[in-house]
Parts: sequence; structure tokens; C-alpha cells
Amino acid sequence: MHLFINSLAASAGGGLTYIRNVIPHLAAEPGLRLTVALSAGLRTEFGSPANIEFLELDIPPARRFWYEQITLPGVVRRGGADVLLSAGNFAVRRSPVPQILLSRNSIYTSADFERDLRSRHEYRAWLDTRLRGRMARQSVRWAEVTVAPSEAFAAELRRWTGRPNIIAIHHGFDREAFTGDASPLSGEIEEKLQALRGSLNLLFVSHYNYYRNFETLIRALPLLRDRCNGRTVKLMLTCKLATGENPGAYRPAGAANLARQLGVSGMLVELGAVPYRQLHQVYDGADVFVTPAYTETFAHPLVEAMSCGLPIVASDLPVHREICGDAALYFSRFSSEDLTERILEAVSTAGLGAKLSASGVARSKAFSWKKHVSELLTVARSLVVHTKG
Repeated sequence: MHLFINSLAASAGGGLTYIRNVIPHLAAEPGLRLTVALSAGLRTEFGSPANIEFLELDIPPARRFWYEQITLPGVVRRGGADVLLSAGNFAVRRSPVPQILLSRNSIYTSADFERDLRSRHEYRAWLDTRLRGRMARQSVRWAEVTVAPSEAFAAELRRWTGRPNIIAIHHGFDREAFTGDASPLSGEIEEKLQALRGSLNLLFVSHYNYYRNFETLIRALPLLRDRCNGRTVKLMLTCKLATGENPGAYRPAGAANLARQLGVSGMLVELGAVPYRQLHQVYDGADVFVTPAYTETFAHPLVEAMSCGLPIVASDLPVHREICGDAALYFSRFSSEDLTERILEAVSTAGLGAKLSASGVARSKAFSWKKHVSELLTVARSLVVHTKG
């Protein structure tokens, strides 16, 4: 089988994590030929597998959609692919071969995100999201099969589109690959981590964006400070709340201003982007992993945190409960007070932290990139059989 993967949209966050983990497993798959379209700069990460042809394309984001709709179908046709895998939320309207769409962006279905944009007076972003949402909904109709990374999000997509051709295949995790790099962190990051010894260290792994709900987390910090009996509380972030320090057009100035107004800027430890292969060292320096996201489709950092044995406090979303089960405590997603209570419960209830840790380590083993790729290829092969039959 010849599989063509359009991963031009993979530039940050979950999309990049996905491509980095899936391609090595596909490279090891016998009888599979692969063509991968990817953005400039990513090619060097994957070596030279014998069964993969890489198309490294330098296409600005503003032109990418038109390239995918107008030029890419001809590229797929001339390459002789059997199946097209569109990995960036949008499908090709007139694919010359059966198409699998990977849909993993819940902002198009989230009423909370629309309200958030309006409250920030981000009307251009609100309109852009609505337009992209229409295209995402149409994309589900154009694809033979849409794959979501969780059953909770698959169910949301079925309600949103009215289409039944949506299935869930969990994203995976490879602990050996995640923890295999022992190279030291940069001096700046290592110095920041060393200064945290003795503190209650919370960790949130994300670049800055609105739907990850940083503000609810920041509002919890003065509440925690006042209730920790003099113990220092620190929140580690794998981003910086400064303009130009994050991918995308989200504006972090509001979150930074909120921290200053609440007098908690000194509680923030802004590590900035940490190389994925070294990220496990940051998890090892934390006491509790927190995520206040108000919409989500899978959340790779939850599985990473579970594998590292961290107790988790997560916003009460169906996706978070599906991924973490009894390895997390859950709070109402916009309640800083509820978040504070759950963090204090995790660190002060005898035996609870150890129980959450053990549950998380065991649960993380259920997620496998090898299994994900196997299930994905089963779907692809069924489309080939159906087409040729």
C-alpha cells in the first residue's frame, strides 16, 4: 500500500508531536510505501528510511490551504498513492484517492472558545475561527473516514456534523523514546529548575493560547499562596508570557498583566520552549501536573505526566476523564477556587498523591504509538479493499 501523508500543518503542539512519533513507526512497517509532505525544517528529524519519500515544502501558512486544495491532488495522483491521510484538520475537497482525515482541533466546536474570543474583543480571530470551523465541518463530509484522537471528541464531532463516519483511535505514547535522551538541559533552564528545590512545584506544559485557560490557573496562585502555610508555591510553564515567544497569534500580555495585578509574577517560572526529548527532565522537577484547558481533544502532556508518576489535577472535561480516569482529580474548568481545593487535596491528603501516581503510571501504558499506527493502517487498507472491490 502507498500512503500519502499531508502533514504541512504540523508546526507546533499536538500536530508536531503526532508526526514526530508516527513517522518512525510507519517507517518500520513492512510492505508500506510512504510519501510525506511536510514543512521546511522538519525533514532532518527523520533520517532516510528506505520506504519513505519526503516532500519538503516551504509554503507560507496563508497559502497552505490553497496549495492543498488546488495543487496537492495532482501531486497525490501523479505519485500513485492508494490513500491520502490529511493530518491537519482540513480535508482535500476532490481527493483522487480515498481520504482519511485526522481531526484534532476542538476550538471549531467549542462555544467556550467563541465566548472567550468575544470577551477579549478578538473579533477578527472570532470570524476566522467561524470560517475555519465551516471548512472543518465540510472536511468531515469530504473524507471517507474521519479519525479523532479520543472517543469524547469523536462523539462531539458526530453531534456537530451529523456524520457517522467518525471513529476514535487514541494517540499513543512511547516512554522509551520520551525518556531516552539524557543530554543536559540548557544552562538557563537547569538553573531555574535548581532554584525550585523545596517549593511546591506545579507544572503546566503548553505554549500560550486562550483555550488552555492560563488565566484560571494564574488566579489560583494567590489562593494557594495564602493556604500553603508559608511553603513557597511555583508554577512552571513551558512558554513565556511575552509577545513573540509563542507560535500562533494568541496574545499573552493579558495573562502577564493578570499575574502582575495579583502579585504572583514571582510565582511563575517561565522556562520557555523545552526540546521534546528533554521534557521528561522538567516533569521530574514537578510535584503536581495541572491543566485548566476548557476544550481539548486528547492532551499528550497528560499521558507524559502519568508516565512520569505525577499526580494530576485537570479541568473536568470528558476528554480528560477518558484519558486519565482515576489518575487525576478534576475541577470545574473556570473555577480557580475549585482548582485550588483539588491541588491542596492532592498534596495534603495522606496517600492520595501516591495513589494518583501509581494509577497514572499504569494507565499511561495503555497508550501506544505502535497500536495507533496499526489501527490507522487497518482503516487505510479497508479503504483500499473497498475501492478496488
